[in-house]
Amino acid sequence: MDILLWLLLPIAAFSGWLTAKKNQKSRSMSTIEPPQRPLPADYFKGINYLLNEQSDKALDTFIRLLDDEQDSVETHLALGAFFRRRGEVNRAIQIHQHLTLNQQLSTEQRHLALLALGQDYQHAGLLDRAEALFSELIKAQAHQVFACQQLRAIYEQEHDWDKAIATTQRLMQSQKQDNAAELNAIIAHYYCELAEQACYQKDDATSSTMLQKALANDATCVRASLIEGNLALRQGEALQAIKAFRRVEHQNARYVSETLQPLQQAYQQVEKTAEFADYLRWVLSHYGGITPLLLLSEHIQHSEGKDVAIEEMVQHLQQQPSLKGLHHFVELCLSKQAADEENKLHLCKTVTEQLLINKRAYLCHECGFSSQTLYWLCPSCKQWNTIEPIQGMDGMV
Repeated sequence: MDILLWLLLPIAAFSGWLTAKKNQKSRSMSTIEPPQRPLPADYFKGINYLLNEQSDKALDTFIRLLDDEQDSVETHLALGAFFRRRGEVNRAIQIHQHLTLNQQLSTEQRHLALLALGQDYQHAGLLDRAEALFSELIKAQAHQVFACQQLRAIYEQEHDWDKAIATTQRLMQSQKQDNAAELNAIIAHYYCELAEQACYQKDDATSSTMLQKALANDATCVRASLIEGNLALRQGEALQAIKAFRRVEHQNARYVSETLQPLQQAYQQVEKTAEFADYLRWVLSHYGGITPLLLLSEHIQHSEGKDVAIEEMVQHLQQQPSLKGLHHFVELCLSKQAADEENKLHLCKTVTEQLLINKRAYLCHECGFSSQTLYWLCPSCKQWNTIEPIQGMDGMV
């Protein structure tokens, strides 16, 4: 942090002084260069206060400099950002508020000060104030891309999905870049949020409409298909549910495991469990994974008996070792063992249960966050569509 400070503030101070010097030269009709002014001693006094953790004295020094030295705007913007990164948001707000009240700022300098103050408010949790400043910048057509990005983050935090959609659409128009697909995928998630809200309120018609809009923005939206399938199951439309869940395979095969248990319910409703077993065998042959294996074992146990199910598990465990598979295998064997062997199997079952308790099933490929729950928005890096079922020694979850 000290190294950053030594680099940041003197460079910013010199940059502001040099810019002012050039501006003075360009405005002058004389060929005589204006005299060079050394950096004020108070700059270094302020830095010394910071290095000695005397933030209040440093703040007073730099604000006094802003009143005396109009060339130091860039320095104070950098200083406020430094305070914000260090967690001293109140001091950052004080500096940037003081800047915005300066009547001698250029339009661009004022916009930069408003942008910095909006970030301060956002970090401080004063979202309404931050929203007002970012909206003002968008209205002034200044720093629109960054302001839209910050507004979108605010609306996500407030779960105001309608405003989030409108802001992201504006962002698409402002950026004019080749990231339309990425932004459309985010908009699809916003519609999914609205669909889930409607499902919770038992408003199936609105939920269906939101899901149609989600898929219209992103045809590969796995989340929309999962919600649609569960909604159809709740309505007793098993065939429609099967159609929605089977769509996931073509959208992103990594999420096929998320569809298998609800698919089991749907196939049971239409009395096509044998067809579901064939589908599980197909999934195993193409993608592998423990979830289809466990469900297939369950089907075989009910249709052909435990002995056949155990043999099936042995074959698959030899080809694809899995902790969950081993746990299920032990459970199958427990009911068939003699009393002297039962205690050993119970010990194996206890061990595998303990090992599975803290096992993570999902991983963010952006920041490495892992969990036992599927999040569509990563709680750590705040990115959409970055968390997927873990593919590893245990196969597809």
